[in-house]
Amino acid sequence: MQRLLDWIKGHKVKTALILVGLFILVELLTIPFFSIARLRTENPSETALMRQRLREAERGGKKLRIVQRWVPLSRISKNLIDAVVVAEDGMFYTHGGVDWFEVKESIEKNINERRAARGASTITQQLAKNLYLSTSKDPIRKLKELIITLLLENKLSKGRILEIYLNVIEWGRGTFGVEAASQAYFGKPASALTLEEATRLAAVIPSPLRHRPNEDSRYVLRRKSIVLRRMQGRNVADSSFIEENEEIDSIEPEEIDSTDSGKVDSAVTKEIDSIDSGKVDSTVTKEIDSTDMEEKEHDGL
Repeated sequence: MQRLLDWIKGHKVKTALILVGLFILVELLTIPFFSIARLRTENPSETALMRQRLREAERGGKKLRIVQRWVPLSRISKNLIDAVVVAEDGMFYTHGGVDWFEVKESIEKNINERRAARGASTITQQLAKNLYLSTSKDPIRKLKELIITLLLENKLSKGRILEIYLNVIEWGRGTFGVEAASQAYFGKPASALTLEEATRLAAVIPSPLRHRPNEDSRYVLRRKSIVLRRMQGRNVADSSFIEENEEIDSIEPEEIDSTDSGKVDSAVTKEIDSIDSGKVDSTVTKEIDSTDMEEKEHDGL
């Protein structure tokens, strides 16, 4: 033992590097490889973000009820699918999980403005974080997010990734998934969402705890207008509807740049039409109460 202590004292840099390497190794070993593979045919029962919100509510002495109703992609309005894709990940159908163009643009803009003015997370990266990780932005979490993202892209089809994403993302306090959000804000199933309602839901994805899609706040109206313009660029929205709801002229250029990739890809709707969700084509309603939650370790799902 004394010899080990003497070696550590004489090799402080090497010791630090070894400890950092061991820490990273342990973190990487916690990546839920088998859980990701099961997602091909199994729907996740809960997510890391749901558990985080329940813990936050419990620590704050508040009661939180999580509502999620699972629906297959075939029972989600195409208006909503198109709106979310153009709002959150314009190149979803063509990249391999990471949009490197957006990463480059994001880094340059954030450096120039000296703040986190623009994000670059794809739908798959958001799904990786929602399913398995926390909302923290430490480097190790980002590394795990990248690895999980690549695994999701390797194991699942684009349609399945999108289906899971739309069923698990947060759309308000305790509201997860498009079906629960559609019922909560518009009193109808996700299959019946109009273009107006779909763009409103897509508009609040970046900040679901601060903004409600059924309110006419400045933020919602501006974001909705941006989404409509993108949809028009992809020929997936009716031009007359966009003209009737035109608010884009009042938006500052920098606000548009912070959310718009400025790219249009023609593959947006190709895979949607060919998706077969038969293996997981079931509607599940789930409600979780923070008062009934037990603190325990999870293997991802």
